[in-house]
Amino acid sequence: MIEHRMKIKETSQCAFDLMSLGECMIRLSPPGHGRIEFSNLLEVWVGGGEYNVAYALARLGLRTGFLSRSVDNPVGRIALNHGRSAGVDMRHVLIAKYDGVGKADRMGLNFTEVGTAVRPSVTMYDRGHSAAMNMKPGMIDFKHVFGKEGVRWLHTGGVFAALSDGTAAVVKEALTAARDAGTIVSYDLNFRSKLWKAQQAQTVTKALIPMVDCLIGNEEDFQKVLGFEIEGGDEHLSALDTGAYKMMVEKVVNAYPNLKVVGTTLREVKSGLLNNWSAILWHNGNFYESRRYDNLEIEDRVGGGDGFSSGFAYGFLTGKTPQECVDLGAADGALLQTTRGDTSQIDLEELLHVVGGGSARIKR
Repeated sequence: MIEHRMKIKETSQCAFDLMSLGECMIRLSPPGHGRIEFSNLLEVWVGGGEYNVAYALARLGLRTGFLSRSVDNPVGRIALNHGRSAGVDMRHVLIAKYDGVGKADRMGLNFTEVGTAVRPSVTMYDRGHSAAMNMKPGMIDFKHVFGKEGVRWLHTGGVFAALSDGTAAVVKEALTAARDAGTIVSYDLNFRSKLWKAQQAQTVTKALIPMVDCLIGNEEDFQKVLGFEIEGGDEHLSALDTGAYKMMVEKVVNAYPNLKVVGTTLREVKSGLLNNWSAILWHNGNFYESRRYDNLEIEDRVGGGDGFSSGFAYGFLTGKTPQECVDLGAADGALLQTTRGDTSQIDLEELLHVVGGGSARIKR
């Protein structure tokens, strides 16, 4: 038992273990490490920073749901079917009528190249005027979702908040309702320079953090979204000092005493396909470090941070110790990067195998 565990609602009190609030997009990628400009074939994947967490936890056996807005056309149904296939409850995804051309509401797209060697992965957004971007307060009855149906954990983050003034207001509305209902809130800073500038991100986010229990981010997130510098990091963030990270996290929790958990992924980029990967977690005044995955061979790095969020949320929701939670998060993030696409293809047995020190020796 954890002596100072977060006060997470009991399973019997809630219809959902976790709900995610955000946008789900359709991702189009050239096969392998091809370039968008020269590809005559694109793979279809589904994903979104917040959606990925609900999807991954459904694959691990938890009861999850998604809060968002989509359109009533075949492209929108790709995402709905994808979530349902893993057991994600999609009933709270609002469906906007499609006008035939997408002037009012459309499905957001992103085109992603998977990098290799010295060429990094690149994402190009085509998500303007999406149904999710057009969300406004009052569209979803969050008091009913969190108060009546019951949700143990809400996950959302900076990607959704960055889409528009409306989505930022929806995040605040959801966080307020979740806090009033006693739901744990995790927020992934998830800075995207193509969506907003650091100054705007800080203005919006600093007003939300007082309602957050678990804060998640990588080195760039804490710098750009909250204005906390990491001493000793180089400008390319290729070599990271755990000690400097801990000093930064201590500044964060001193500035926001409401925070109960801070989770940080540590990625040292050696090449597009080879990274050093680990994580640290602050909880109740103590730091916990995961196993370090040196020279992690990567199939597709997109979604690694969401894998970490999924693993550590799974840990807390199932009553694990903080050390087990950070180990689960780092392992889930590492495993997610071994497959193509944004969303998890990992099950609980595989996750526990890696957390337990299991090797990659063939199983047969």
